[in-house]
Amino acid sequence: MLRISHFSKRQWLTLIVFSIADFCNAICVSLQAPFYPLEAEKKGATATEYGLVFGVFELVVFIISPIYGKHLNRIGPKYLFNGGIFTTGICAILFGFLDKVDGHYPFIILSFVIRIIEAMGNAAFLTASFAIIAMEFPDNVATTFASLETFFGLGLIVGPTVGGALYGIGGYVTPFVVLGSTLFLSAIMTAFALPDHPNRRNDVTSDASLLQVLKIPGVLLAAASIIVTSMSIGFLSATLEPHLRQFNLSPMVLGLMFVINGGTYALTAPWWGWLCDKVVPAKVVTLLGCIILMIGFSLIGPVPFLNRPTDLSVTIIGLVLHGMGIGAQLVASFTDALRTAVQYGFSNSLETYGLISGLWTSTFALGAFIGPSIAGVLYDVVGFGAATVFVIVLSALVGVAVALFLMFSRPPRLIKDVHNLEELIDPITKSMMENGSAAMPTANGGNRSGYNGLVSVALSCPVPTERPPGMEGIIACNSYKNRLGTWNRKESELIIGSNMSSSYAEETRGLLGP
Repeated sequence: MLRISHFSKRQWLTLIVFSIADFCNAICVSLQAPFYPLEAEKKGATATEYGLVFGVFELVVFIISPIYGKHLNRIGPKYLFNGGIFTTGICAILFGFLDKVDGHYPFIILSFVIRIIEAMGNAAFLTASFAIIAMEFPDNVATTFASLETFFGLGLIVGPTVGGALYGIGGYVTPFVVLGSTLFLSAIMTAFALPDHPNRRNDVTSDASLLQVLKIPGVLLAAASIIVTSMSIGFLSATLEPHLRQFNLSPMVLGLMFVINGGTYALTAPWWGWLCDKVVPAKVVTLLGCIILMIGFSLIGPVPFLNRPTDLSVTIIGLVLHGMGIGAQLVASFTDALRTAVQYGFSNSLETYGLISGLWTSTFALGAFIGPSIAGVLYDVVGFGAATVFVIVLSALVGVAVALFLMFSRPPRLIKDVHNLEELIDPITKSMMENGSAAMPTANGGNRSGYNGLVSVALSCPVPTERPPGMEGIIACNSYKNRLGTWNRKESELIIGSNMSSSYAEETRGLLGP
């Protein structure tokens, strides 16, 4: 697992702040569902109207997350993180005062406005947090991400439970004010405790776009895995309760059924993260997640081809397996997308971290928006058991695609021969070299002009005061504490031919040949 004994004070502060923020944020995200529909119906709203209030949240996150990721370096991860937390906390409190609004349309309009702003804050928080994880824990991205997701999963369990108790004590407004204030106070704490990133360069701009990164087959597969996984979660959120009515469960037991898969996800996510970081490539974990999710969904219904009646114990087993499957896929997808993008030439920099963070958040929101919408239609037309086949087939398609990718794909060849270094050098520096004005000292004290001199300096590792932009990714001597981190050193090692001892090398084995 994580080597916590080697953590710096900065990393410990980041972990503590993120754990509290993730926990409080999950509480507020899961708070509306048990109480808002009843209040909306009192105001004359239809199920379609208040259903769209929930759906617009995911839609806004889907749209805005890539924009945040694109401009993360310019805004600054800490500012984006703190701003997102403050916005989400304030909106959670305001949502509790909607019962004071008179009239059907004013109530619905204000509901939409608050949820849209809250979604913008939540997207900012998530995008920044994933990028900060990649910067602060470059050797344990998957494990750290999964460990923090445990706190998010616990928040999803605590939110409805504590919120229900507060609702019984003080009515609609109480859970939103109390728990929203908790998130707001955690935002104040993060403003002071979260370490800043002074090495961030405001002068750097990135031409990379979401479409460019999605052209990479490995990243596209990771995005597809996220969408299908979040669709499966949304599918159950919309249809599991009607499916369970046949068992005549008490409200307490019914509530526990809804936290089985989330609780399993919270418990197993760190283990999946450790597998990604230390044992097997992330795509292997994704494939395992697809298989487990398919088996779990087959049992929840069960699917018609099993030809057996619905049994509560089998349904519970299916929910447990579903939690394990979503843990494997969600944890592996972020790490896999980030590593794959770097392998295909994207810089080991905050720009790339932000781009992948925005991609993860956006695709998850897309699946969370599509899942419940399709689930309701399929449930009405063919019933729950047959409707689950839709998710099973999609998961199978992703699993087959990942398996084929693992069998037939070859890693990109990033190694640059010495005589091809001209591809990495900007035109001005190249012109200087060709004219002999960029002569460089050799280890023996002489001068070596042109590309060979450039290679000599890069490999001997004295850090120059300035260097051509094209050399950002191949000079291995600029450490994380100075600029970009262990991820940058790993990318450099791929180019200059060094061996790596971490699990990252396992996924890129073959780049250098036997």
